[in-house]
Amino acid sequence: MRFACWAESHVGHVRGNNEDSAFSAPHLVLVADGVGGQAAGEIASASVAFVMGAISLTPRGSLRADPTDLVGVLRESLDFAYRHLVDGVAAEPTREGMATTLTAILTDGERFALAHVGDSRAYLLREGRLAQLTRDQTLVQDLVDQGHITPAQAKVHPYRSVVTGYVCATERPEPDLTYLDLRTGDRLLLCSDGLTDFVSEEEIASLLADPSREEAVHGLVGAALDAGGRDNVTCVVGDVDQGELMPWSRRPYCCRLQGAVTDLGNLIDPSAHAPTPAA
Repeated sequence: MRFACWAESHVGHVRGNNEDSAFSAPHLVLVADGVGGQAAGEIASASVAFVMGAISLTPRGSLRADPTDLVGVLRESLDFAYRHLVDGVAAEPTREGMATTLTAILTDGERFALAHVGDSRAYLLREGRLAQLTRDQTLVQDLVDQGHITPAQAKVHPYRSVVTGYVCATERPEPDLTYLDLRTGDRLLLCSDGLTDFVSEEEIASLLADPSREEAVHGLVGAALDAGGRDNVTCVVGDVDQGELMPWSRRPYCCRLQGAVTDLGNLIDPSAHAPTPAA
């Protein structure tokens, strides 16, 4: 199995720059959103998306993790991304404080694994039903889980933008990592909060059901812009298809980048690659 993808990223109508990044390929889909209000959010999202994608394209023997352990591969890749940001701040101290969310789904053709940090989201559309696969790592979600506020109150809470989980240079990320039970015909949506903050899940489900991946993504981004476009918005749709998973190290042209990661000036190190495995 593999992903058949379409993705778009838009700066929106208010922000001066795009801090969102996306990577989509037959084996990996991801969205990263530079944390608002932090220094160099676009560099954090672009660099993390870039190194996660680069690692996924390298032979699995270059990783310490067992290549059959997709959760372990994602964990190691995130650890490398964290150390990459540490190096980026050391090289340029004005980047101190940069951070990003990350939501990524990886497949080896048989199994699927999810890594999630922050408040970008992954959804599954199956037989017309939309299900959220991720839990927001935010202050208001903690309050909802503890029973202090309702989901409706969370939408208008003054601290609804406070993210409690992210990839940054000050501490190793604590991602939610899990295997997913996916099957042919499933449709995945990975998106930044520029969509979910302004478009209801009912409308998301309706737009996502369009038979065309391109039209579905275009409709979702358009709905966020029609709602005011007060944030960057990024959407990646990946359909789970039958078919050979292309050799990652030989078919890099099958990968697509969107948003901040398309600007080489946002990358800490364009030559970054996976670490050498332990002896």
